[in-house]
Order: sequence, then C-alpha cells, then structure tokens
Amino acid sequence: MTLHRDALRVLTAWVPPTGEQAALRDRFGGHLYDCPDGMQRSCYPDHITASTVVLSDDGHRVLLTLHARARRWFQFGGHCEPEDQRLVDAALREAAEESGIAGLRIDPVPIHLDEHEVPFCGDRPGVHHLDVRFVAVAPPGVEHAVSEESLDVRWWPVISLGRPNGPPDLAGELLDAVQAARARLG
Repeated sequence: MTLHRDALRVLTAWVPPTGEQAALRDRFGGHLYDCPDGMQRSCYPDHITASTVVLSDDGHRVLLTLHARARRWFQFGGHCEPEDQRLVDAALREAAEESGIAGLRIDPVPIHLDEHEVPFCGDRPGVHHLDVRFVAVAPPGVEHAVSEESLDVRWWPVISLGRPNGPPDLAGELLDAVQAARARLG
C-alpha cells in the first residue's frame, strides 16, 4: 500500500467528532483524490502533513516545540517523506526526530485535522498544510532534546495552555487538538 492510499484509508475510516472536522476530512480526502502527489511538499498550494500531540504518561503535561521559523509553540510534525509507509509513521517519525524521544506510543487513529497557511514553507506564497494530527504518550521520566528545527522544547502543564503562565500565542486549533488527545486517552 502506498502512503497516498494509506492516507485516504485513514481519512475515510476516521469518524470526526464535529461537523467542522467532518468538512475538513472531506476536504483532505478530496485533495488526495484530485492530487496523486498530494502527500508531497511539492504539491502546490496544498499538501498533507502529519503531526503528533505528545502527552506525558499521566496526561497532565504536553510537550511542545518553539518552532524556529514560525517562532511559535506547536505540536511536533511536518512533511511526509518517501520512506514513510503510513501516515501515522510520518507523524511518529516527526515527533521522535523533533523531540529526541524514542519509545513514543502513538495511537494510529487521528485525533484532529487542521488546515493552515504556512508562509515559510517553500518559495511560493499561499502554501497550506492539511495537517492530520495524532496523539502519542511519552515513556515516564524520559528526557527530550531540542532539534535544529526548534528554538526550545518544553513540557507544559495542560491546564496552563491558553493562560498567562502558559506558552504564548497558541493557536486555538492546538488547544482543540490537545483536548482531543486527552479525551482519546481517557
């Protein structure tokens, strides 16, 4: 099975929690039906990306990266690569590379979808990431690292998100994804 076909399978099987998420699932699926290269960063203006919300083993903390180019806090994620066999593999690879954590336990069912413009992706304006988000749990007591794509990587109490003592300038969609991740893990 190709990565493209796997992404279609994952999106088709996913039961969205809201009408807004259902519309995004249909948009992402339509993109893949229309674009055989829709998983590749060269697909312009839109392409599928994969990301991971990393939670602590107790679910009370979330590991976020201060993205070097965007200078904002995000979950881990990025472009699919030719060696990725499945969409969840791309999400896990990106999370492990960017966090330095081996042994993440990832749920293969998406938790959230988001479409966002990425002005720093490529040399053409108007690029959109069609991001499929997963959740992973870090092993207890694990140490993380800061990759070359990040300015910082830090554990944040989930209750601090969106508050003055939390990471600044969080997108509402990230808050939604963290809530979905915690709900998935119960």
